Amino acid sequence: MTGIEKTAQDTVGAPGRAGEGLDARLVVERGSFRLDVALTASPGDVVALLGPNGAGKTTALRALAGLVPLTDGHLRLDGAELDRTPPESRPVGVVFQDYLLFPHLTALDNVAFGPRCHGATKAQARAQAAEWLERMSLAAHAGAKPRRLSGGQAQRVALARALATHPRLLLLDEPLAALDARTRLDVRAQLRHHLADFEAVAVLVTHDPLDAMVLADHLVVIEDGRIVQEGTPADIARHPRTDYIAHLVGLNLYRGQAEGHTVRLDGAPAVTITTTEALTGPAFVAFPPSAVTLHRDRPTGSSARNLWRCEVAGLETHGDQIRAALTGELPLAADLTTVAAAELDLRPGGTVWATVKAAQTHAYPA
Repeated sequence: MTGIEKTAQDTVGAPGRAGEGLDARLVVERGSFRLDVALTASPGDVVALLGPNGAGKTTALRALAGLVPLTDGHLRLDGAELDRTPPESRPVGVVFQDYLLFPHLTALDNVAFGPRCHGATKAQARAQAAEWLERMSLAAHAGAKPRRLSGGQAQRVALARALATHPRLLLLDEPLAALDARTRLDVRAQLRHHLADFEAVAVLVTHDPLDAMVLADHLVVIEDGRIVQEGTPADIARHPRTDYIAHLVGLNLYRGQAEGHTVRLDGAPAVTITTTEALTGPAFVAFPPSAVTLHRDRPTGSSARNLWRCEVAGLETHGDQIRAALTGELPLAADLTTVAAAELDLRPGGTVWATVKAAQTHAYPA
């Protein structure tokens, strides 16, 4: 099943055939930290867990794998209770961040290891492993040991090893983090292809928003051990609800009280943002750094309804542009070309005027 073939009903939280898929509430207490997240997914779904370091996403993944015991809650897969099932007996495949291939085994025998543990004969396991390596376009590397494989090849061997046991739940812990940028691009596309064909539930942990947007159907954002937002990649990108998510998707985000087309910011009611949407009550306002125009002097005759006096806090290269971090009336990030930055003579501590057209802002209920 591909992402295109999925319907609106076939998303996380939507019921599959009776009892199928993942239904979990993961409660884990470790010292002063408490994880409490609920996850549901139907067969064919790919769910990405996102969050800052220490948010609890890896703990959630390890709880699903049975490597961390639940303090409370439940874990059901295809209707079966897994709470007390040993990790090795769960229909779960795991691809670890560093792949953890057996260094003394060939690629073929690494993949055959899973079927052997599930009772297949050596010949049967090797035949299944050969088939999976063929699917991963790795047949020519069947006899190679991990040290002879590239990062992308090792990642695909690890994925083949996890899939060879026909798991009903596939867990991927930062599966692309160990790859260089060029390899990552190719392997991300290959992984998307394999996940699209996977008929059970896949859960991916990543800190990379692009990995999440490309690979997953549904994003779950965790902060401080709890879910702060979840939805489709498009919805998350357009309606961030925390500073972490806004930074992740590259937006300036503010919260305030809306009165028609004006939002007065919480904590700084004298500062307002004019929007094209008319709202009443608590609201978020977001706009991209590219929507910000900077001026050395207060502009006159500008069509922009939003104007703030700011100070340059810092400058950094951002792709082929310069990103300016600004403080003052409204803390924000602004993107501009190298030429524009030079013409403005931007320097930390310098004063600039920032403008944003109302049409380039997006307001939505908080």
